[in-house]
Amino acid sequence: MKHADPPKQYDPAMALSAPDNGGLLTINLYAIGENYQRLVREVGPSVDVAAAVKANAYGLGVAQVAPVLYAAGCRRFFVATRDEALELRAIMDRCADGQSGQDVTIHLLNGPFTDGDAALAAARISPIINSLTQLTRWKSVLAAHDDAPQCVLQFDTGMSRYGMSLAEAQRLAREPELLDRVSIAFTMSHLANADAASDPRNAAQLAAFEAILACLPPGPSSIAASSGIFLGKRFHRDVVRPGYALYGGNPTPGRPNPMEPVIALYARMIQARTVPEGAEVGYGSTFRAPRVSRIATLAIGYADGLLRSAGGKISVVHPAFPDIALPCIGRISMDSMAIDITDLPITDLAENTLFEMIGPHRPLDDVATALSTIGYEVLTSLGARHFRVYHEDPS
Repeated sequence: MKHADPPKQYDPAMALSAPDNGGLLTINLYAIGENYQRLVREVGPSVDVAAAVKANAYGLGVAQVAPVLYAAGCRRFFVATRDEALELRAIMDRCADGQSGQDVTIHLLNGPFTDGDAALAAARISPIINSLTQLTRWKSVLAAHDDAPQCVLQFDTGMSRYGMSLAEAQRLAREPELLDRVSIAFTMSHLANADAASDPRNAAQLAAFEAILACLPPGPSSIAASSGIFLGKRFHRDVVRPGYALYGGNPTPGRPNPMEPVIALYARMIQARTVPEGAEVGYGSTFRAPRVSRIATLAIGYADGLLRSAGGKISVVHPAFPDIALPCIGRISMDSMAIDITDLPITDLAENTLFEMIGPHRPLDDVATALSTIGYEVLTSLGARHFRVYHEDPS
């Protein structure tokens, strides 16, 4: 596939001509399936490739994305909240031409809660056990539900976020009765610096994880998510848990992106005007035109997921002139933003002209870097007001 070629199966201008939306967000479902298969090839047939679809599949729509991953062969999914888990179970039970999703395992990252655990068991939701308290609570569910699913034990190996400690693993070794009746799918941890391949803390976390595993009954394990997959076979273990890479994000910062791009975001132009030198633009008058300038107003703002502070940091392009960066100027408003189009060689732009904000000429990770954030935040911030076009473009 050619990363620089825009999708061919839709025309952004036509797609946006009927609905009165400020933004057009295109999502290539074919690319998501291809990215899943790319990761399967990376880890080999002995490793189970799961998929993180939390936060509405990173903002792209779990109802559309999860069936594509299922069709690509994924049978293990991760979500963060109980509502996400129950929604995904309903989606999975409708997959595969109406066949039951009994072959699908859904893991709940936040673990069991103080109420409703029985509902999780009934829906075959596998909790990630992050503490001895959660373990005790899950055991009470097991006492009442013989058919409850397996759980996952999570341990902290250096991120100080989720999971039990080495001391608690040692306690489980001393008191094996704590795991009575508990069926464990696998044991997991999470890398804090996997996107920095040369960081010695990755190897240190792996060593800490192996010390924890030595305290537990033998069984499968998992430590790698998207970037961790590309740290090598030692990190693959038995299960990998990609998320960002599936959606086109670069899991190997500083190197070429091995994944296919998934999204493109276009913004509709409402109007354009010529302003004199010294004209002020936007709230707070933070931008003054350094020359006679042409300014275009685009119908995307911070209510659509664009950070208010993006002014002066990002640029967009006109698809017909992809080599001309058009800077975003002034402060972002709730529903609009301003760009400087003085350098465009055309002056008769029509209303509803679309400008590329993320896409073939403005990759997701480049936009995130310009915003001093990460692509994860950009994806999950995409607003509900964009007109969404799901397509399958194998070009």
